[in-house]
Amino acid sequence: MGAKRALIVDDSRSARLFLARMLERYEIDVDSAETAEAAIDYLASHRPDVIFMDHLMPGMDGFQAVQAIKNNPRTATIPIMMYTSQEGELYLGQARALGAVGVLPKQIKPTDVSKVLYQLHLVPDRRTSEQTSFRPISVAVQEESEEGPATPAPPRVLTETSLREQFAELRRALVAGIDTQTDRITAEVRALLLEALPPPMESPTSPGTPRPWGWMVASVALAIALASTGLWWRDLSMLRAMAKDVEQLRVEVAQRAPAPVSPRLAEAAPTRASPPVDTARPGDSAGVADSAAPADAAGPGPGAVTTASATLPAGPARVAALQPDGKPLVLTVPYGADALGGSRLEVVRQLLERLTRQGTGGVVDIKTYPGRFCLMGNATDGYSVAPEETAASKCDLVGNPSDDALSPAQRTPLAFANLVGSVRNATHGNIDVQVANGDAAATAMPYPQASAELTAGEWNRAAAANNRIEIRLH
Repeated sequence: MGAKRALIVDDSRSARLFLARMLERYEIDVDSAETAEAAIDYLASHRPDVIFMDHLMPGMDGFQAVQAIKNNPRTATIPIMMYTSQEGELYLGQARALGAVGVLPKQIKPTDVSKVLYQLHLVPDRRTSEQTSFRPISVAVQEESEEGPATPAPPRVLTETSLREQFAELRRALVAGIDTQTDRITAEVRALLLEALPPPMESPTSPGTPRPWGWMVASVALAIALASTGLWWRDLSMLRAMAKDVEQLRVEVAQRAPAPVSPRLAEAAPTRASPPVDTARPGDSAGVADSAAPADAAGPGPGAVTTASATLPAGPARVAALQPDGKPLVLTVPYGADALGGSRLEVVRQLLERLTRQGTGGVVDIKTYPGRFCLMGNATDGYSVAPEETAASKCDLVGNPSDDALSPAQRTPLAFANLVGSVRNATHGNIDVQVANGDAAATAMPYPQASAELTAGEWNRAAAANNRIEIRLH
């Protein structure tokens, strides 16, 4: 039976070895493939006598593989046996509809394999008529010849047959013994692994029971890690506090003995005192962010809405807080953004709508103040706000070129001009809006004193507060 060959297609190596051992008992050569794709490649150059096909495999499954094999005229006649854990008449009907000759259970038995091989005529059935013609060796005699008495026939053929059968039985017994030993060893290894795992946490162990050293070591390691984390966090907080103290001392020393001043910063710094308008300190948390609209360009920090007395809330409430001849409403403008666009335009719109609803007349005076930013770049490629950690003396330009390059007409966006025109028409001139350029020397936040330790971030925070518009109602 060595001329017969079977192909086993299964992604499980143990399942392939188990079935191969059963087929080798019947002297059938066995080839195997881990995937259905590999099996199809094998069939391109080989033709086995039977294919045992698993169902669930990565990639192409068993049903798809059976359909592909049956659709190929070269391999369509090869019998295919599905062997899987799927059960039921529905699955059997699907397998046979695709061309499989039958379905074997995943926990295949030797009797199932022998029955399939007999049905496929891959091994002779021992229940055929050949057994009925068997004669014992003691009965087999040679007829008498004329030359002498009859002698027994030589038992050579029967002896070889019996030896072959004995070897086959010994081989089957050996394979069965190996399988049994494999199952036993597997069970013992599994039991040892389960015993090696740490037991679940229970009540305190008695003196006679072993202590769960693994859990104790893990708990100690976790406690050490938590303690180390706490110490690290405390040291980090101390370092931050010390760094803040050192920075404050450095500022005090710089104020007492100023270093050489950068020419650009000296030119940009205001020469006269700022009027008592809206002031803020860079460390204060009271600076209110003006929610910049998507149309605003990104600046060195968020805008702010402040008054000299208190911080105004956002939205309509801060518009309602603006009173005639009172303190101005201050809106900061991100660097590169339209002073009268984005969120500033919405605030002005809300103010004009409130005045229109109340029937209040007057003049809304809007002044724009440019901030002098520490910038990097050139006139050809453009300028951008310098990184915060950059030394202020390294700035390529201190100013606001995006604002300086615009004419008074260009500083008024079309949307703002349309808003002002519609309000004038709706109120018949009772409400007027006047826009003017403010004095750059009138700062809302004083610029820091120029020194070698001054950074671009410190300078630009003051520039961001000074890059603003102020709205007054007369």
